[in-house]
Amino acid sequence: MDQIVVGMADCKIGDAPGQVLATYALGSCIGLAVHDPKANVGGLLHFMLPDSGIDPARGRDNPWMFADTGIPLLLNQVYARGASKKRLIVRAAGGANMMELQNGFDIGRRNYLAMRKILWKSGILVHGEAVGGVRSRTVRLEVGSGKFWLQEAGEVRELFAGLPQKGGDPWHTVS
Repeated sequence: MDQIVVGMADCKIGDAPGQVLATYALGSCIGLAVHDPKANVGGLLHFMLPDSGIDPARGRDNPWMFADTGIPLLLNQVYARGASKKRLIVRAAGGANMMELQNGFDIGRRNYLAMRKILWKSGILVHGEAVGGVRSRTVRLEVGSGKFWLQEAGEVRELFAGLPQKGGDPWHTVS
């Protein structure tokens, strides 16, 4: 397996079965993974903030830093490699509250709401997520299988490669 590390405020696209996209230490940041099983293409975005309007120059210099600029670019890049919006399987993790609630920023929650709004406006559903709380998370997307692995508090879980079973929990523990 060829592991490709996605840094903070970064995004990578994979289109080979042996590639694994991974990002580490998602606190208030969100890791957004998209995968098209038929086109065999996947992407992983690690964004930090919800809105580039707070610093437009920074948004132009590094659009991956923000949800409003990074998510559309992620989608455009996977579409350019043959992915179809109708087939996209979307997973998200992160958005934790890593600081005291009294600080008022609540970046994790704002990141999550921005992501959901952008995807909703694009007509894209989220198929699985592990967001909120107070723990850091690490995620991996296997491009060939579409498996999305989540590591949180020492436990590793896999989100089913396909769509979750109706009425079932899309997460399950793996040893």
